[in-house]
Parts: sequence; C-alpha cells; structure tokens
Amino acid sequence: MVAPGESFCRTQLPRVSRTFALNIPLLPEPLDLAVTVAYLLCRIADTLEDEAPGPLQGGLLDALADLVELGPDWEARARAFARRAGGALRDEAPVAEAALLAGTPTVLETLASLPSWVHPHISRCVRTMTGGMKSIQRMHGGSGHIEGLPDLQATFMYCYYVAGVVGEMLTGLFIDHSPWVAERRARLTQRALAFGRALQLTNILKDVREDLDRGSCWLPRDRMAAHGLSPETLTRPADRARAVALMHELVAVARRELDVALEYSLALPPEEPGLRLFCLYPLFFAVMTLNAVEGNPAVFDPEPVKMRRESVGLLMQLTQERVASDAALRALYAECSRASQGAEAMW
Repeated sequence: MVAPGESFCRTQLPRVSRTFALNIPLLPEPLDLAVTVAYLLCRIADTLEDEAPGPLQGGLLDALADLVELGPDWEARARAFARRAGGALRDEAPVAEAALLAGTPTVLETLASLPSWVHPHISRCVRTMTGGMKSIQRMHGGSGHIEGLPDLQATFMYCYYVAGVVGEMLTGLFIDHSPWVAERRARLTQRALAFGRALQLTNILKDVREDLDRGSCWLPRDRMAAHGLSPETLTRPADRARAVALMHELVAVARRELDVALEYSLALPPEEPGLRLFCLYPLFFAVMTLNAVEGNPAVFDPEPVKMRRESVGLLMQLTQERVASDAALRALYAECSRASQGAEAMW
C-alpha cells in the first residue's frame, strides 16, 4: 500500500514538471522516489526565488535548508514554514507551485521515510542551492529582481546553484545505488556540473520572455551590451534582429555544454538503462528546444516557444530503442543537432 506522503509526491510531480514526470518513473527503486522528493524540494526553493518578495526570501530559503536536514521538531517547524511561506507568495504565483509549497511537511515526511544513504545528497543539494540563490540576490538583485548578470561566468555560477548542484546530487545518488555506476565515478563527476548547467542554460534561453515579465533576467549584461541591448530593450520590436543575434551566440554556448552532457549520459553504464534514459530524455529535449529557439524571434514574444508534442514522443521512442548503444545515441544526437541547420524532416 502506497503511503499518503508518497502518493502526494508522485501526484504533485506532473503538476509542476511535465519533463521530469516523464523521466523520473524510469529510475529503479528507491531512486525514483528519492529523486521525486529531491526535485520537489528544489522546486519549492525555486518557487520562493520566483514568487516571494526579496525581503522575505532569504529567511525562507534558510528555513527550507534547515528543514531538509530533518533536525529536532522538524514536523512542527515544517508546518510553520508552510504557513509563513504560503502567506509570502505573490498573488500571481502558479496554483500548482503554491499547493506544493503548502505540502512541504508531506514532502519532508516522505524524505524521512527514504533510506538514510539518500539524505546527505539531498540535504547538501538544497543547502547549496538555497545559499546560492541568496548569494545571487545579494550581489545582483538589490531590488529583489535580477536585471541581468554581469557576464557569462556569473550566469554559469547561477546555473551551478540551481542546476549544476543537482547534477552533483544525482551523481552521488547513482553511485551509491549502483556498483556499475560506482566503477565510473571519475568519468561522471567531472561532467556532472555541465549536465545540470546545460539544461538550466537551455531553460534560461527558452524562458527569457517569461522571466522578463516576472521582473528578472539571467542573461549576461556584457553580452547584451555587445549587441547594443539591455534587459529593458530585449523585447522591443525595433531591436529584434539584435536580440536574435544575441540568442544565436548564447545558444552556441548551451550547445557546447550539451555536448559534455551527452558524454555524462553515456558514461552511465548500459546495465542501468533507467539511469541512462533519465538523463537522455531531458538532454534530447534540450537539443530540440535550442533548435526551436535559435533564429526564432518569437522567443521574445509572450507566447512560449515549445517543442512539438510529436517530437517529444518520437524522441522518447528513439532513445529507448538505442539506450544500450553509445554509437546509435551519438548518431541520434548528431541528427537532432543538425535539425537546427534545416534538416528537420523527421521532427
């Protein structure tokens, strides 16, 4: 019989992430539930970053990091946190994110039920992520909003705090779960940061308009300035050609990170197909998302740019068929990447 806390977590996942609702169930037990819980805790931190006012944000992030360590009286503190954080969200906060935040005590209850070897990886990830979010706000968001980061290095640092650290956590969980993965520790750990960074940078480029509408911009100001742009002018129709040129430059950076992310995914042993597919789904989705973003002025319009649903299903099928073959996966990756240059017949 499924515990109520586990049921809540599994039900909430697709409400806050369509992508991870597709790939997390591919993981073997207990990794599937551990990564579900970890994702939801990171999403709670992300909701606080996006939807809570600057003056309250830091204290709430600290409280979340403390709670994930499951110290004394964590149940009562979790209930108090959920009430306080829920009251701090802006009125426009998405309903699913607000519901997840209200369920923080239930997510933590499920965390407490997981094997003890899982806990250090998740608590370190959330502590690093929340501390990094606070640091970025302190250095670059004096008004509570981020109006661009100074340079690409700063953007990469932000990507580390919100996604690279997740790559580290996943790698630790995978190594502790599987002897086959443990044998490949060195190959994985040196690429783990790029795996998370690549996915986050892709999201930043895809969501640039949504972030701007919310009052934040995660693009490097020096690269914007090189194209005669600023966060205020990115969406101006008169500057659309410059904005597309900027996006072309940053997409190339993201593609280089995805090349490393492919090597990370292939470093996972074929004997663990669920782990491979868990990484390959978002990797290939990111490649196709960049194809949709590159050279597309619509990325600066209010309507989000998305992959076609047919492409999602096809990619899932193709990766499943090729999951045990590095050569076949490399060929598929090359074919998807070429689609950005016009070879889009199959997509």
